[in-house]
Amino acid sequence: MFVLTGGPGSGKTSLLEHLRGRGLACVGEGGRAIIREELAHGGNALPWGDRQAFCRRMFEHAASTYAEAHESGGTWLFDRGLPDVLGYARLCGLAVDADLLQAARQLRYQPLVLLAPPWEAIYHNDAERKQDFAEAQRTAAVMREVYGELGYQVVELPLAGLEARADFVLEHLQA
Repeated sequence: MFVLTGGPGSGKTSLLEHLRGRGLACVGEGGRAIIREELAHGGNALPWGDRQAFCRRMFEHAASTYAEAHESGGTWLFDRGLPDVLGYARLCGLAVDADLLQAARQLRYQPLVLLAPPWEAIYHNDAERKQDFAEAQRTAAVMREVYGELGYQVVELPLAGLEARADFVLEHLQA
């Protein structure tokens, strides 16, 4: 199980969709799904609403998808992992629940983590992404920091087209 992390708008989702099309088992980002669910049901567990509840929902999603992938076996690529939830809490100044910290330390992914760096040329906002580019840069820096603190080796993706990025990912997953 591998993780692709980074700031918002760095091309992670597009890359995972492309890799899924090339046969790689991928787990999508929980944050966007949670935002869509909350908006559809009038909930407030949102990054611009109840951030603590949003963080808790992301933790639950990350833990359950980790368990499902672990149970099924094989190679999986996650769009964000449990340490990303720690990074989100750090960015927002939220208290970190003990169970989240324990899960991030014990439920381990492969030691190599891929980081999609901030890329202003492709960055854009949408209904689910309201952060500005400066926050995207801060997010990527915090994710690098959190994964490093947990003992992961962080490797940055090149600022390149989709095919080149996909080839880079596949080469690193096989190494």
